[in-house]
Amino acid sequence: MPDIAIERRSFLKATLLTGGALAIDARVALAGTAGEAPVALNAFIRIAADNSITIGAKNPEIGQGVKTMLPMLIAEELDVDWAQVRIEQTHAAEKLFGPQVAGGSRATPVNWLPMRRVGATARSLLVQAAARKWGVDPAGLATAGGVVTHEASGRTARYADLAAEAAALPPIDPENVKLKDPAAFRIIGTSIGGVDVPAIVAGKPLYGIDVAMPGLLHAALEVCPVFGGTFRAGNLDEVRKMPGVRHVIVIKGNGQAESLYDGVAVLAESWWVADRARQALDLQWDTAGLEGFSTDGYAAEAAARMGAKPDAELARHGDVEAAFAAAARVVRADYSYPFLAHGTLEPQNCTALVKDGKVEIWAPTQNPEPGRKLVAEALGVPPEAIRINMTRSGGGFGRRLMNDYMVRAAAIAAQVPGTPVKLLYARTDDVRRDFYRPGGWHRFAAAIDGRGRLTGFTDHFITFGQDGKPIRSAQMSPFEFPAGCVPNLAYGQSLLATNLPTGWLRAPGSNALGFVFQSFLDEVAVAAGKTLPDLMIELLGEPRDLPWLPNAPALNTGRARGVIDKVCAMAGWGKGARLPEGRGRGFGFYFSHMGYFAEIVDVAVSAEGEARVAKVWVAGDVGSQIVNPVNAINQVQGSVIEGLGYALSGQAITQVAGAVTQENFHDAPIPRIGEVPEIVVEWVITDNPPSGLGEPALPPVIPALANAIHAATGKRIRSLPITAEMLAG
Repeated sequence: MPDIAIERRSFLKATLLTGGALAIDARVALAGTAGEAPVALNAFIRIAADNSITIGAKNPEIGQGVKTMLPMLIAEELDVDWAQVRIEQTHAAEKLFGPQVAGGSRATPVNWLPMRRVGATARSLLVQAAARKWGVDPAGLATAGGVVTHEASGRTARYADLAAEAAALPPIDPENVKLKDPAAFRIIGTSIGGVDVPAIVAGKPLYGIDVAMPGLLHAALEVCPVFGGTFRAGNLDEVRKMPGVRHVIVIKGNGQAESLYDGVAVLAESWWVADRARQALDLQWDTAGLEGFSTDGYAAEAAARMGAKPDAELARHGDVEAAFAAAARVVRADYSYPFLAHGTLEPQNCTALVKDGKVEIWAPTQNPEPGRKLVAEALGVPPEAIRINMTRSGGGFGRRLMNDYMVRAAAIAAQVPGTPVKLLYARTDDVRRDFYRPGGWHRFAAAIDGRGRLTGFTDHFITFGQDGKPIRSAQMSPFEFPAGCVPNLAYGQSLLATNLPTGWLRAPGSNALGFVFQSFLDEVAVAAGKTLPDLMIELLGEPRDLPWLPNAPALNTGRARGVIDKVCAMAGWGKGARLPEGRGRGFGFYFSHMGYFAEIVDVAVSAEGEARVAKVWVAGDVGSQIVNPVNAINQVQGSVIEGLGYALSGQAITQVAGAVTQENFHDAPIPRIGEVPEIVVEWVITDNPPSGLGEPALPPVIPALANAIHAATGKRIRSLPITAEMLAG
């Protein structure tokens, strides 16, 4: 957004609207002055002379629709027509705009009230300005379409005609402003297309990869293929002499994947030249102590550890040993899942300019403020000397919560001060320099009594960690379902070492745990002579709250039952005609990120072992309000497609001698359009605050698919990805 000096009064209003703990930013978006120039009513709203309204979208846009959704909340309470609205991305400035993160499906629950209060407070100021102008009681004024009306006299005034006066009024405490009754919503709850879609269709520059400016140099960066290796020597002078090469720079790292590994950067006026020269590098790396890590080694160690006592106990309830001793039947099974890469269509990239002690960054980041801190530490500059411009991201899925590309671009640019540098990862770089979803192994056992009830449940979870703690995204909650619903339960955990950096992948933890727990519970249900929905309803019992994650909302069993009943009704579960041979339906449920989702998959499996999903039914409960229905459905459908891809597309990451072996989409594939099934989405609206839905629809589809394959073939899927060899015959 344009950088215009913000007046002190406007700044104070911004302070009130975003929580009070703000500091003045010298380059604040959405500011303005009276007259023909736009007028800022607060940090998010600018009103132009033609009565158009510019609203700032504060969170990173990674395809989840937040650049449209958050301004919808503001526009609704401001009481303007959507046709009047123009949306601009703000820069990163949490002290001004509040939290700016794309992750954890938190955009709606965190901003549902604050962004509505932004609009409502601005509307209140405009009403006060009109009341003063006309000498009337504000209670007698109404607003609609960016116009204030005095109903008794018929007088009207556009917001543009009142903006300067409104901006001069004393700030209003947003906690005291009245919000609309949801029954009066005209924008919230309507389907509005993404604001960037016309530009995307036209191929206009929006993404980090599109950044261009005079004098820009392109950088290709080589790092050790073994994670954590350090630079020793190489043919740098030889590469410096290659045509078109401007610089060859050694980057000394701090050994931290999140910020800086050692590397050698080649700079040129085109990325093609830089990358070709990068390929001519002949570098020597010190990888001592790092080459012993491998996929086969992890599997062998996990197998050896599985039968031993867990390193630590996560949860224990009741008398587990007695439950198993008295069981009429015991079900046992081992499950596993691989490391996964994120596979964003836009590879990681960042443009940086270091000049006169200041740093300016253009980045497709999901979480800019930690990046600011890392850059400040790496370059030795104060955080306030760094400006981060957030570009649109061509996919994130959690990968861009890490800001390694930002730190690396800044570190390279710092060696050519005054010259903007764009760092771009090649696809192979992107696959081999990821922060991977960690793999894991589970040994389950379930005790079933003579009445078919689940009376005991155990899991020995083998994951990755060090110093007794799981590494990033490798954790399992002690409250993982069916904890709280089985009287005798024990969860244990053992840790393996790895040099692979790990990170959050869409629906972190849940994307793996949903598969293993719901698939094993389907085995338990079959052994007990039940279907999984029946077993789930039996375990959930009467509506009540169950602990879920520390410092997080509880799992409400009534809401869980609501989506289970809904999806079973949608698909006609148990009521349809017998399916033909090789065809089956499976069920899965999961609660994560405050969202409740139940899903049923219809799959056909050929004699050759090809599994083709025909249809997926999805029922979701994300509270009382769907802000943008068309985008909500898109998000759920995207989650389902992504989950099916993890299961069927062979996306497993393998490691040999400390390095990842995959190179590109040919050996780390993602789903293609022809593989996408029909996906039907319906909502269970409940009287709960709205929650996010970018992630919680993903976990149930993987076990639903695995359980559908069992229904079709009688074969259990206990490891991913699913291959034709598993299913053939």
